Amino acid sequence: MTNKPIENNFQEQKILLVDDDPSLLKLLSVRLQATGLEVKTAESASQAIALIPSYHPQLVITDLRMEEMDGLELFNFLQKKYPTLPVIILTAHGTIKEAVSATRQGVFGFLTKPIDSHELLELINKALELNKHVSSDPQTEKGAFWRENIITRSTIMENLLSEVQHVAHSEVSVFIHGESGTGKELIAKAIHKASSRKNEEFVAVNCSAIPEELLESELFGHCKGAFSGASANRKGLFEVADGGSLFLDEIGDMPLSFQVKLLRVLQEGEIRPVGTNKSINVDVRIISASHQDLKQLASEERFRMDLYYRLNVVTLSLPRLTERLEDIPLLAKHFITNNDFKVQPIAKGLSSEAMELLIAYSWPGNVRQFKNVIEHVCTFATTPLIPVSLVEKALQEKQISLPSFNDAKKNFERDYLVKLLQLANGNVTEAARLAKRNRTEFYRLLNRHELKAAQFKTL
Repeated sequence: MTNKPIENNFQEQKILLVDDDPSLLKLLSVRLQATGLEVKTAESASQAIALIPSYHPQLVITDLRMEEMDGLELFNFLQKKYPTLPVIILTAHGTIKEAVSATRQGVFGFLTKPIDSHELLELINKALELNKHVSSDPQTEKGAFWRENIITRSTIMENLLSEVQHVAHSEVSVFIHGESGTGKELIAKAIHKASSRKNEEFVAVNCSAIPEELLESELFGHCKGAFSGASANRKGLFEVADGGSLFLDEIGDMPLSFQVKLLRVLQEGEIRPVGTNKSINVDVRIISASHQDLKQLASEERFRMDLYYRLNVVTLSLPRLTERLEDIPLLAKHFITNNDFKVQPIAKGLSSEAMELLIAYSWPGNVRQFKNVIEHVCTFATTPLIPVSLVEKALQEKQISLPSFNDAKKNFERDYLVKLLQLANGNVTEAARLAKRNRTEFYRLLNRHELKAAQFKTL
């Protein structure tokens, strides 16, 4: 390594160094520890594999040429078990062919020895920024079947899932609040799976998708001849869900005229199918959800206050995708490798520039929109690593709705700053000059949008 000074700007993030040269391993370890990084070392790939489950590094830096298992073989193992863990490969025998092969497979970076300290630190910083808060602890170690379809490692989601597990053991009604596309039905299913009702039916119904005149029949059922077209007796969804859970999605769109009927069912525990005077007892746990503020709707007399309190014994709030940015690499990997394509796509991962763009984007449609974009770029990808240009095109084509004026202004400002930093290669002075603003004001703008100039520097 060169003798250039190394700035301390890392705050105890964990790195695992792997090299079969003990002297180089020690030298590199000391240099990186001087920057504030927490470093553990391994003298072989097998030793590294044994360390990861207990150490949980945010980054692995490995030599390419090693006995038994080389750096690329180690990367291939890590990619399967810890798909979001970035890997940087170092080698004294680097060739263009090896570098191209490594990056195509998804290796985060490839540097040749002797290593330039600042070049390595910039690459480390970039890897850690893109994988902030992501540990190497695999999702499968979390174990619980009730959360198996929820892809996350973010603190905010883990706290929510702790609440889910706690409330699932009770019988209280739960209201889930969150924007469209945040995964309200997934959380509702998790509550059901973690509850004592898990072996009974989970029934989901979107209240906004059923015409008002059919809602009573859909939920309570009807008898033969009750109305034109009722050619046979039909169970309502309450009866289908008897003993289990009924998920009423977009409950805020339920007509006021029907809300009083739902309230009666929740109070009395029985339904009356359309066309009959006979009541049927039902034992159903109600989980409801909406992207709207039910309390606000109730204060505006657009939702019954008594029904609101009946449904809202416990409220769970889902975060927007932009509030759980650390999950984006994990979600991207999941959607790339778990898809419904009949032909397996060529794409195996995203370029670092493409990942940066995904992290910087506002995601008005949240996880649903994110999944749609990933499937779109996988369809058109012609290389193993999805380029940023393909993501840019997909984002332009997949805008799902017009944002509010304030959101549009905020998004434009952030995107403008991102473009300036890209043009200036992360140089704040140059970016401020292009924007015709002084550096102090420009730094305030960057802080407002939580942008860091360092991540836009090209190696």
